[in-house]
Amino acid sequence: MDDDVAGLVREERIVAAAELASARGDARTASELFERACAWQRAAVEAARCGDVGRALLLAVDGGDDVLALAHVAEVAADASASARVTAQLERRGKSAWAARVLEATGRASEAARAWERAGDGASAARLYERAGDPVNAARALEAAMRRTPDDYALHTALGELLVRYGKLEAATRALQRVPSTASERRRALQALLPALGGLGLAQAREEVRHELEALGGALSARSHDAEGEGEPAARAEVTTRIFGRYEVVREVAATPTARVLECVDALRGERVAVKVFAGYDARGAGRDALARFEREVRVLGALDHPNVVPLRDYFPDGPAIVLGWMGGGTLEARLALAAVAGVGGPQGLTPARSIEVATAVLRALGEAHRLGVLHRDIKPSNVLFDGAGVTRLGDFGVAHLGDVSTTATAAVIGTLAYMSPEQRAGRPATVRSDLYGVGALLLEMLTGEKPSLEHAPRLLPSGAHRDLDARHDAAVLALLSTSETDRPADAFVARRALTALVWPDAVEPAAPPKPEGRAPSERPGTARLTVEIDGRVVDQWLGRAVVLLPLNDALLARAQAFARAGHPALQSVLRVDRDDGTLWLEAPRGALLASAARGLRDDEARALHRAVDALHDAGFVHGHIDASHVFVGDGVSVMLTFDESPSAHGATSRGDHAAVDSLRTSSPLAG
Repeated sequence: MDDDVAGLVREERIVAAAELASARGDARTASELFERACAWQRAAVEAARCGDVGRALLLAVDGGDDVLALAHVAEVAADASASARVTAQLERRGKSAWAARVLEATGRASEAARAWERAGDGASAARLYERAGDPVNAARALEAAMRRTPDDYALHTALGELLVRYGKLEAATRALQRVPSTASERRRALQALLPALGGLGLAQAREEVRHELEALGGALSARSHDAEGEGEPAARAEVTTRIFGRYEVVREVAATPTARVLECVDALRGERVAVKVFAGYDARGAGRDALARFEREVRVLGALDHPNVVPLRDYFPDGPAIVLGWMGGGTLEARLALAAVAGVGGPQGLTPARSIEVATAVLRALGEAHRLGVLHRDIKPSNVLFDGAGVTRLGDFGVAHLGDVSTTATAAVIGTLAYMSPEQRAGRPATVRSDLYGVGALLLEMLTGEKPSLEHAPRLLPSGAHRDLDARHDAAVLALLSTSETDRPADAFVARRALTALVWPDAVEPAAPPKPEGRAPSERPGTARLTVEIDGRVVDQWLGRAVVLLPLNDALLARAQAFARAGHPALQSVLRVDRDDGTLWLEAPRGALLASAARGLRDDEARALHRAVDALHDAGFVHGHIDASHVFVGDGVSVMLTFDESPSAHGATSRGDHAAVDSLRTSSPLAG
C-alpha cells in the first residue's frame, strides 16, 4: 500500500483509497479496501483483476451479483484446490446453492446434489443424483422436497418421470395422478403417465389420458407413444411458482416448526424479498403462541421504520405471511462462524472497528424501538443481519414486548439463554437494559471469539485479544454485561456514546501471549476436576457432564482438529486437548447405539449425518468407519456420529462415507 493510499485510509476515506489503488494498478489492495467499505461488486472485480477468482466469486455472492458470480464459477472449478476451498467457504456462509454450482462444474455430481439439497432445491439435487447413477437418492430428494412444498406439482411430475425411467410404473402412476388438471404441469405429467399406464396394461386409462393430452393441444413425446420406447424424456418446461399473486419463489432458505422463509422476486418491483410464511397452526389449535409471536412481529415492524431494522414490505393475513427486505449479506452468526474457523486475527476475523460499527447499529435500532415502547428480548447473532450493501439490520421481533417498557411481563422462556440478561434468566421483568446486555454479549463475542457462558465470567477480554485495546475498552464492554441492571448504561443512546467515545482500530492485531513465569506443569486434570462415577462414567465436575478420555497422539490430534473445524451438531464434540496430561477429551455419546436400536436411520437422521459427513470432508478428513457401532440415536440427540481411535480404513473415500450412511437407512421405494 503506497503512502497516498495509506493516508486516505488513515482519514477513513476507504472508497477513495480503493479507487486510487485501482487506478495505480494495485488490484489486490483495491479489492481489500472495497471489501472493507462493503462495496462487494467492486471488490469482486478487483479480486478478479489480480487473479484471485475464488475470492472474486465469494465477494460477488456476498454482494448478490449473480451474473458476476456465475462468470467466475467455471474459472474456480478449473482449479481443484481453489474449488475445494471456495465450496467449503460458501457452505459455511450458508450459500449452498453456489457451492452446488461450483461442485457441478467440477463434475462432482453426487456432492453437488447434496449441496442442492442443503439449498432446498430438490429438483436440481435429483437431476444430479440421477446423473451420478443414484436413482434411489434422486427419488429421496424429490420426496423430501414434496413434503416441504406439497403443492409444488413440478416435483410430483419429476418424481413420476424418474420412476417411469426406472420401471417403477405403479409408483410413477400414483405420483403423476396427484397433479391436478388445473396445474400448469398437467400436460407434462400426462406425457409421462401414458407410458406408465401402457406398461401396466391399463389400455382404457391410457386412452383417456391420450384424449386429454390431445385436448390440451400438444404433440405427444416419443416416450408417450411407446411405453417401451427408448429416447430422452420430454423436455422440462420452466415452471415458476408464484405466491400471493406477485412473488416468484426462488428457493426455501429456512424452515422451523412454525414458519418457512422463502427467497422470492417481487414481480412488480423487480427486487428480491424474503417471504416468511407461518406454518405452525392447525385445526386443533396448536401453535397459538407461535401465531401470536408472528402477528406481534408484523405490528412491531409496521411501527418501526429505521435504517437498521429489517424492513417490512407487505403483510398477508390470509397466509399469514410477511414480506421482508432481502438480507443478501447473511447473518452475524454466519460471520462469527467464519471468524471462529480462521481464529481471531485470521483473514476472516472481525476488526474492532467493524465490531463496534455492528454493535452501534444494533443500538441505534434498539434506541428507536425502545422510544416506541418495544423491547426486543431476543438479541443474538442470528437476529443481526446484513443487506446487500453490508448495512447492519436487526430482525426477528417476534418475541418483542409491545407497550409500556416498564411493565412486569416476564421472559422466563423468551430469548436465547446464552445472550439473555441475568434478570430474564431468573424470570424477572425485562427492561431496556436487558436488551443492552444482549448487545454486550454480541460485542464480546465479536471482539474475542468467545461465546457467552452461563457458568463463568468472560475468560478473555477485548484487551487480551487485541494489542491496541486497553482497560478502557474492556470497561466499556463489561458495563453492558454487568449482572446488575443499574450498573449498565441507562439506555441505548448512552451505551452508543460510551462506545463511540473510544478509538477502536480498523485492523486485527492479536495481543501477545502472556509470558510464562516458570510455573510447574498443571497436575493431571483427573485430580482436579474429573471423577469416576459408580457406573464407570468419567464426569467433568466443573461443567457437570460426562466425557470420554483418549490417549493423545499425532493421528488422534489430526482427527480431533478435523472434528473441531467441522463443528457440526451431529458430530461428537471435541472438548479439550490436554497436552500436559497427554489426553483428548470428547463429549460422551448420548442416546442408544444404532446397533442396539433394532432399526435403521430415519430420513431426517440420515440427512443430518450426510451434512455432518460433508462438514468433515470440507475439513479435510474422511471418517472411514461409519457403521451402526459409531452412530447414536435418541435421548435428546437427533443423531450423533462418534470419533474412532483406529486409523481410517485403507482406501477410505468421501463417497464411501456417504454410501455407509445410506446403508444404515430404512429402505427406499427404489431400493427393491
